[in-house]
Amino acid sequence: MSLVNGLPAHVLFVHFVVVLIPLSALVLVVSALWPWAARRLGLILPVLAFVTLVTVPLTTQAGEWLERHVDSDPLVRKHAELGDGLLPWAAGLFLLATTVWWTTRRTPAPQDSTDRARSGAVVRVAAAVLSVVVAAGAVVDVYRIGDSGAKAAWHDAFSKTGTR
Repeated sequence: MSLVNGLPAHVLFVHFVVVLIPLSALVLVVSALWPWAARRLGLILPVLAFVTLVTVPLTTQAGEWLERHVDSDPLVRKHAELGDGLLPWAAGLFLLATTVWWTTRRTPAPQDSTDRARSGAVVRVAAAVLSVVVAAGAVVDVYRIGDSGAKAAWHDAFSKTGTR
């Protein structure tokens, strides 16, 4: 997809990514740290992360189309290069969201051994730590990409002194 209502699709799709990555990151961290929140959210957690994951390559592809239709510029190239690095973060959010959902959806069974209880706690703690790390990385990456995109789009498109 290249155009939506005569505008480059990237201009529209980027808004989904800018909202969905931080939202997915926040919901993931809350769910990973507080299992009751993950149980309460149910399938919303992995579905939100999946929708987020799908929007990233759509936005990237629309951005690559737009890159071919604007003047070559170092700022545009930097933005495109940074944008190519977001998909692994989105995939990490989805993978961890699915893991957190899966581990918290199981009803707690009576523990027949302390080893089983310990291994479940280890998985939950590992998922929580990884969730915080991946969520922070994804949000920081979206910020860096957005900042570079804004600089590429606006670096020479306005007057710093005003026109009045």
